[in-house]
Amino acid sequence: MSTTTITRRDFLKISGASLGALAVGQMLPIKVAEAARQAGMLDANGNGYIPTMCEMCVWRCGVRAKVKDGRVVKLEGNPEHPHSLGNLCARGQSGLMNTYDPDRVLTPLIRVGQRGEGKFRQASWEEALDLVASNMQEIKDKYGPEAMIFSSTHNLSQVQFENLLNAYGSPNYGTQRSLCFNAMIVANQMTYGMEEPFRNYGGLKYLILTGRNLMEAISTSETSILSHAIDKGLKVVYIDPRFTKTAAKSADWCAIRPGTDLAFHLALLNVIISEDRYDHDFVEKYTVGFDQLAEEVQPYTPEWAAPITDIQADVIRRIAREFSDAAPNALAHNGWRTSNFENSFQTQRAITCLNALVGNWGIHLLPAAAEGAGLGAPPQPPYPRASAMRMDGVPWKYPLVPFKLGVFQELRDAIIAEQPYKAHGWFISRQNPVQSLPDRRKTLEAMSKMDFIAVVDIFLNDTAWFADVVLPEASYLERYDPLNVVGDLAFLRQPVIQPQGEAKSALWIYKELGKRLGLEDFFQYVDEEDYLRQQLAPLGVTLEEVREKGYARMPGGGEEGEFTWNTPSGKVELFSDTLNNAGFNALPTWEEPPRPPAGKFYLLTGKVGRHTQFATQNNQLLHKYQDEPRLWMNSASAKALGLADNDLVKVTSDVGEANIQLMVTEAIRPDCVYLTPGYGHVSKGLTTAFGVGASDSVLHVTYTDPVSGSQALSQTFVSVTAV
Repeated sequence: MSTTTITRRDFLKISGASLGALAVGQMLPIKVAEAARQAGMLDANGNGYIPTMCEMCVWRCGVRAKVKDGRVVKLEGNPEHPHSLGNLCARGQSGLMNTYDPDRVLTPLIRVGQRGEGKFRQASWEEALDLVASNMQEIKDKYGPEAMIFSSTHNLSQVQFENLLNAYGSPNYGTQRSLCFNAMIVANQMTYGMEEPFRNYGGLKYLILTGRNLMEAISTSETSILSHAIDKGLKVVYIDPRFTKTAAKSADWCAIRPGTDLAFHLALLNVIISEDRYDHDFVEKYTVGFDQLAEEVQPYTPEWAAPITDIQADVIRRIAREFSDAAPNALAHNGWRTSNFENSFQTQRAITCLNALVGNWGIHLLPAAAEGAGLGAPPQPPYPRASAMRMDGVPWKYPLVPFKLGVFQELRDAIIAEQPYKAHGWFISRQNPVQSLPDRRKTLEAMSKMDFIAVVDIFLNDTAWFADVVLPEASYLERYDPLNVVGDLAFLRQPVIQPQGEAKSALWIYKELGKRLGLEDFFQYVDEEDYLRQQLAPLGVTLEEVREKGYARMPGGGEEGEFTWNTPSGKVELFSDTLNNAGFNALPTWEEPPRPPAGKFYLLTGKVGRHTQFATQNNQLLHKYQDEPRLWMNSASAKALGLADNDLVKVTSDVGEANIQLMVTEAIRPDCVYLTPGYGHVSKGLTTAFGVGASDSVLHVTYTDPVSGSQALSQTFVSVTAV
């Protein structure tokens, strides 16, 4: 695979022919172009804008694709989409390079060498799909459907991926959620009876962010809203061992000891309750378990928390008082991760209780609509019953973890242990477990046990490098996906150019596999457009109308009034009977986290503004203007080890080691080091990213929270030595 270098002039003149030259021969889909012309978005020469959606991260901002001479030359934010608000981040603006990357896989590939050699031959779709389906059917016939593993990172076609796995009959489903936000979701469900409330920043006066680096996170609309709110006087308290861009914008940065976020929030609860600073009306009317909570947090004073957290007692007390004084216009953001320790679930529970005490529900926390609610769907028969136990321990080991979340790292470990049974095949779509799961050595061992591996992706990523068959998906600028509902609008992702090579949409791939597996009745749509028409049917609009604007309005939106929480009591449950009955602490309770032994550091990880986890490092535009990552280390720690800035160091954990250059800084605690995730790719098919940086997945040890199944990433301890 050859590499095309994009110069700075190309980047700055992205609206011209520089990137357009890469798209020679890529004509607009006729129906999309016709709709755009009718709407006045394209002129007689085919120049103008077509609406669609970004997929450089899961936030899915609205995009207007600029078309010139029949080619896409620039991406801009759609002002009518609430996530983009007319803007795009660096990742979104660089999205053209995902489509025009010379490393794109544009034909089906079948492995001809040993796994990991990277030797493939091109194949037709007919041959590749027949091979995937025949292997899946053989595994099902010999060992049962449970012997086939399915895994995918959440995306708009996820509903049809899950349709395929459920119709096939496998209970084994691996998602990225346990690596990210299981603790938050399960805590919300135990307290509020919902996965994640909607956060309203309007009129907010006080915000506590616990490890939520919003200024560099993927939720770009929240970043924009937060920035404007700070300009208007919002006070932000930021809790993180590392000085991030969010810390720089906050009124208070508390450089907390990793794993002790729980102690900090328990102390806030102590002050607010002991000083009678809570919202009595809300607590009495809408919560259960207040008396038990008050008794539980009585010992957790700021003086108790100070030596644990390394935050002074008077600072904790001041924050608690300021937070409650701002009520109900105060919010403790529960983020997606907090400390990344096994006690993160209890931290999330403490945050949910804190919000209840200040009565911000109905003002700054609101129920979120169920995904896909109000849309139509193709008819289908009931799924076959999956009789086998799930390999990841849900629910027999993790009774409170929802099936759709699962515990991915436990699934991987069960594959290795061949318990409770042996897995034989793995179907992976839009996911890179070799890079994302902790302890890469284990992931490669699990893959080596597979009789067959199939991957759907646009690149030969690290996982596809070890696959038997690679099915090339069309990029997000080349395909339709199911509608995405945001607020009271359903947004459309539509192809802006015809798919390059032989790339196909996921909706087409899953349907074709379903046909070959005898599961046609589960895929009752003729093509992608027919699928969308069935979704739009209840809305009373046509696909042609939606193409023009890029969205349809949902019926019955904007209604407000009394609501209840979907908990057993119908109220906010400060004390959770569900947790109690399952044998877990029913109240937020202190759990002491482990500390690194002498000579070792906490290994931190976290987002950066120009990249999305592991998905964008091969993007030439982002790569060119992002410095190669280095290991952050406090200057005092570096001096004690005789290390200097830019030294090459070896980082060693209990499961692996990696070499990387050092960045000496004051912006991190002396007992911590930080490594940017998403680097250290092993696939030589990623010619831009290969050999750049080091992978945190090589170093992370697998630790799982027993309640939510969440992976405790920061519980890994490392030593650092000169190379």
